[in-house]
Amino acid sequence: MSDVFERPIDASTRYCAVFGFPVRHSASPAMHNAGLAALKLNWRYLAFPVPPEQLREALAGAAAMRFVGVNLTVPHKLLALELMDLLDDSARAWGAVNTVRFEGLRADGSWQPIGQWPDPEEPVRVRMHGFNTDADALVRALEEDLAWTPRNRSVLLLGAGGAGRVAALKLAASGVKRLYLVNRTADKARAVAEEIHARHPGCEVVLDYPDGPVDLLLNATSLGLRPDDPLPLDTRRFPLERAGAVYDMIYRPAETPLLLAARCAGRPTANGMGMLLHQGTRALEIWSGQPAPVPVMRRALELHLHES
Repeated sequence: MSDVFERPIDASTRYCAVFGFPVRHSASPAMHNAGLAALKLNWRYLAFPVPPEQLREALAGAAAMRFVGVNLTVPHKLLALELMDLLDDSARAWGAVNTVRFEGLRADGSWQPIGQWPDPEEPVRVRMHGFNTDADALVRALEEDLAWTPRNRSVLLLGAGGAGRVAALKLAASGVKRLYLVNRTADKARAVAEEIHARHPGCEVVLDYPDGPVDLLLNATSLGLRPDDPLPLDTRRFPLERAGAVYDMIYRPAETPLLLAARCAGRPTANGMGMLLHQGTRALEIWSGQPAPVPVMRRALELHLHES
């Protein structure tokens, strides 16, 4: 994406990145670098494979190099919670960090984002401030891509891991009436159900497939990343014709086996591109303090995913 920048990299260029393991599939660099160029920021966005046991060192290294910020993807979002110096309300509410903002200590004792640091000298001390932009991005994507809103609806959610847990909590907080939760590990699903019961008692959680139709089927598992993956649900227990709409958080491939099967069943479908877009645009706003150029970033994301 270097050709989108008018200004070449120099000694004052700042950096941001996505950490994941694996991370080669990420479309975030294409999206963010287009946004940075549109804002005329002398920044670059990179991608680094970081094994989970080295996340602490990787974050410390980014802070030491005065990075603007990093995004975190699988498997780092839960691990990062205990590594932050400060958690935003969003990270505390959803129990996961997908966006880190590095902040420098000013002479007057205040903390300022590195991306908004005005002085030529560098901060001597840096802290890590954790945010979560995934939860709001999911609800926004559902509304834009499927014209679907949560209040008083029923949802079959596949997966109770990091992404599934955040989705479950956000949907419950947004007014979903009944949530059917299916996960490979029963204990993990039970823990999410107990958390929802404590925090959002108005949402009924059922740890099984529904007997009848639901308004939305949402896949928060990784099944579908590979073309030979099986479907993430048992269609004998829940035929896809019973879903009002089907959303898959996976964005590459654009049509997972689940979405293909749902389309063949005549169901409205959407993939995770909208969620990726909106979590990314919000992250850029958190780092820069400026409104994100959403149409530019959307177009860059669409082109990248189409070309790849």
